[in-house]
Amino acid sequence: MKTLSLFMLLVLFIIPQNHEAQNRRNKKKDNNSESVQKPAAKDKEKTIQELVKSSKEIDGLFKIYQDTIKGTIQMLISKDQIAKEFIYFSQIGNGVIDAGGFRGAYTGSKVFKIEKYFNNLEFITQNTSFYFNPNSPLSKSKEANISNGNMASIEIEAYDKEKGLYLIKADNLFLSETLSQIKRPSRPGESPTSFKLGSLDKSKTKINAIRNYDKNTDLAVEYVYSSPSVLNGGSNAVADGRNVSIQVYHSLIAMPENNYEPRFDDQRVGYFTTQVEDQTTTSSAPYRDLIHRWNLVKKNPEAPISEPVQPITWWIENSTPFEWRETIKDAVLQWNVAFEKAGFKNAMVVKVQPNDATWDAGDIRYNVLRWTSSPNPPFGGYGPSFVNPKTGEILGADVMLEFAHFTNRVLYDKVFELASIHKPFDNTDINNQSGKYCSLGEELHQELMFANAVASASGASDREVERIKKESMMALIMHEVGHTLGLNHNMKASQLYSPEQLNNADFIEGKCLTASVMDYAALNVTKDRSKQGQYDDVAVGPYDLWAIQLGYTAFKTEDERQALLNESTKPEHIFGNDADDMRSPGKAIDPRVNVSDQSNDQIKWAIDRIELSNNLMKETKSRFTKNGDSYQELRRVYYLLSGQKGSAANTISRFIGGVYVDRAVAGQEGATQPYTPVSLKDQKRAMAALSKYVFAPNAFDAPDDLYNYLAMQRRGFNFRTPEDPKIHNQVLSYQKNVLNHLLHYNTLQRISDSELYGNQYTLSSVMKDLNDAILKPDISGNVNSFRQNLQIEYTNNLIAILTGKQSDNYTNNAKSMALYNLNAIRAMAAPTGDIASRAHKQHLRTLIDNALKEVK
Repeated sequence: MKTLSLFMLLVLFIIPQNHEAQNRRNKKKDNNSESVQKPAAKDKEKTIQELVKSSKEIDGLFKIYQDTIKGTIQMLISKDQIAKEFIYFSQIGNGVIDAGGFRGAYTGSKVFKIEKYFNNLEFITQNTSFYFNPNSPLSKSKEANISNGNMASIEIEAYDKEKGLYLIKADNLFLSETLSQIKRPSRPGESPTSFKLGSLDKSKTKINAIRNYDKNTDLAVEYVYSSPSVLNGGSNAVADGRNVSIQVYHSLIAMPENNYEPRFDDQRVGYFTTQVEDQTTTSSAPYRDLIHRWNLVKKNPEAPISEPVQPITWWIENSTPFEWRETIKDAVLQWNVAFEKAGFKNAMVVKVQPNDATWDAGDIRYNVLRWTSSPNPPFGGYGPSFVNPKTGEILGADVMLEFAHFTNRVLYDKVFELASIHKPFDNTDINNQSGKYCSLGEELHQELMFANAVASASGASDREVERIKKESMMALIMHEVGHTLGLNHNMKASQLYSPEQLNNADFIEGKCLTASVMDYAALNVTKDRSKQGQYDDVAVGPYDLWAIQLGYTAFKTEDERQALLNESTKPEHIFGNDADDMRSPGKAIDPRVNVSDQSNDQIKWAIDRIELSNNLMKETKSRFTKNGDSYQELRRVYYLLSGQKGSAANTISRFIGGVYVDRAVAGQEGATQPYTPVSLKDQKRAMAALSKYVFAPNAFDAPDDLYNYLAMQRRGFNFRTPEDPKIHNQVLSYQKNVLNHLLHYNTLQRISDSELYGNQYTLSSVMKDLNDAILKPDISGNVNSFRQNLQIEYTNNLIAILTGKQSDNYTNNAKSMALYNLNAIRAMAAPTGDIASRAHKQHLRTLIDNALKEVK
């Protein structure tokens, strides 16, 4: 009984304790279950104000916030900017030629939109290459098979619903190559030891400046490309080839909202264009190419001549030498004469940038005439502009000038190459999409040095030398400003005056020496020094007046514009641009469209230039050697004179197989047929000149004691070796340039084809005359070393027509004549003359025998 009582007491004690423990366990379990099933309270999303509280606000088109500690940036985009069109433009703020970029280089403009995709904002390049008539049902499919470009998709960091504002991080938009390609791509066949940029180093790339305005947002970014080791460290302009900086200005621009009226291109006048194809027309030429021009509007539309509402204002950069500021201003204002013809007074205004100006030339709101003195200048002058790709309206422009234009800073061993192998009007080195590289400065630099040498040798005064410089500067400025007004080159303009007119100082005074300052004409240096007048253009030409009228006159009707276009057949409106010029062997067909030539009788002009150079060569040693100085100046002048001869030879060669082109439209008054072969008389005259001045045994004779003195000035260990002048290679290079054109497959084919429409200088006659010029004078006796080089080169060219890599490009007629001439050479190359001549002729026969075996 006692035991039972104790057991009951124990049970009564334990049960409440266990129940209480179970309750505690159940409560804990319930609490745990609640924590799993009930989601944790979400962190409150940060507002725009909170995300930018440590940043500096920079207001403008797109508001920018820059962190005051880290320098990172965020961009604010409003809801009404979504799906709206903007323009992106970039230019090189500073760079090095080694990397393919230089200060002031424009890299193009494009249209983009910002689209919202879920929680991202996308920056999308718009394709503006095509036009669809909105009245055509085809316009409903205007997006078919046309690609836009998604440049970036960036997550939205915060959204202010009440104000309609989006905030995004913008570092990757500007600090990488998202908006435009900066680093030049590798080219096929490029040497592995050539200078190359490393990889973009994001840790070093930085934003140098942010400028924000109502209509544009501009950022200056320094891109740093790094590589742990380099094979080629670049020129002296590169301090460290492992770490190279390129500074770029990025501009986001509001789409202009104005009454600008696009104008369309016409083949009879030369404007830069934005190419557009009409996809809703059945025309065989479905082009709606937009010419580039400024939006000039009269203050008084009813007045024949009125000031513009907003003139084209130019600023002379404060880095410009004082002695050239007035000349530059005068050159720019010459274009006001043309604008008056178009109905505008004071269309061009020139000001000088104050020394305390708060803006720099990279600011797209200012059109700046800039001046630099680069270690490796890419040009003497360069005049780019950027446009609205949708309309062709020019939005801004600069002119870059190089001090090297007035110096003798050249690579002396390369002077003859610069003078005889002309660079095309190209954009491959600067990734330029909207403008193109102009090499007038290089051509004019050679001409300036030649004119100075001739003037100095003839005892010209310092005043005369300064006149040459001033006139060439006027011509260069007018030319580059012409580009910024929308005009492209006119390489046919040099045809305006005869040699006799150019030798008449009174007749040419105060004139443009050609129809247009947009040509690459040679300086007017007379062989008879007593007849020397003006050297270069000091006014815009008649073509320039006409072209500006066509681009800027407010025509009341299309008939008015067409009536003015129909004046293209006037001699002073002659036009041909880079697409037509014949500076490169085998390129184009009209010999009148060329560079570094002058007058409407280019053959006579070229002969005079060669004879002037030959006459000066006789006195070079005495005229350009100065006691106490090295022979560097003598060497420079020798190569300069030789190069002038090579360039003139190229001019002459283009008449053989040449065809004159007329751009007039069908039924136009004064028009001729589109294609007219050069007359037999002029082609034969050209061949005779080449025979005498390029191929003859004495064509490149120089005083016997001159070669001994063609020594470079030494500069420590930085000296080219072997140092001896390469005279034979130099002369052969001039001759090869001529042969490369005469024996080019395009030239030989054109000679045959043009026989069908008027060419009287047949292929067989051309090839026979060429054979005689190169072989006949000396093949039966002694052959000097220059001629041996020429004859071997010529023979190898004929062999290449039959068996070379390009042989398939030659017509059967050309191959037949090549074979005929080889057999003729073999027959003429009898083993006569001195030992060197016998060896040479045996060499010719062996080359031909081996080639004929391969042909059989």
